Amino acid sequence: MNIMIIKHLLPLFAVLFLTASCTSYDYPRDIKIGDELSRFQGESLAGQTFTLPTDVYGEPTILLFGFVKESQFDIDRWLIGLDMRNVNTRILEVPAIKGFFPRLISSQIDNGMRKGIPKELWSIVITVYEDGDKVQRMTGNKNPNNARVVVIEGTGKVIYFYDEGFSVAALSELLDALEPYENESSP
Repeated sequence: MNIMIIKHLLPLFAVLFLTASCTSYDYPRDIKIGDELSRFQGESLAGQTFTLPTDVYGEPTILLFGFVKESQFDIDRWLIGLDMRNVNTRILEVPAIKGFFPRLISSQIDNGMRKGIPKELWSIVITVYEDGDKVQRMTGNKNPNNARVVVIEGTGKVIYFYDEGFSVAALSELLDALEPYENESSP
């Protein structure tokens, strides 16, 4: 009889475990202009391991963070705006996904992204799973559909942050913040 009860409760425990591992918390942003970006690790869709900001030292970089699938719309608007303004600064798209369950199925998530992204762009999409919670705590994750746009200069110092959805005014502010650093080059 005890085995029967356990067999019936096992699926419930599995659902509770998975739900608890994906629990969502709203974090206020903890990123400040002038501070060095906190270090975190991820892997590009092309398979290269990254430690940011260390691996981009020497040149300014625009990081477009997304936490949920729906944030891709905002990220795409930023990418189009940056392209239309002929921005030559390195741009990385950083999906930062927190929780135990997403880590378990990270291969399936990455393969799904690969299906929707041209292969030549896989090297600039850095997925973050293990440090996903750390990234969301740093940038804040309220209104998760909005991209978090972070610009760092060549030493990893944050020179711009925005999380209110794409706008032309915000794009102009980003370009103004980036202007003094445009001539930085890799060491």
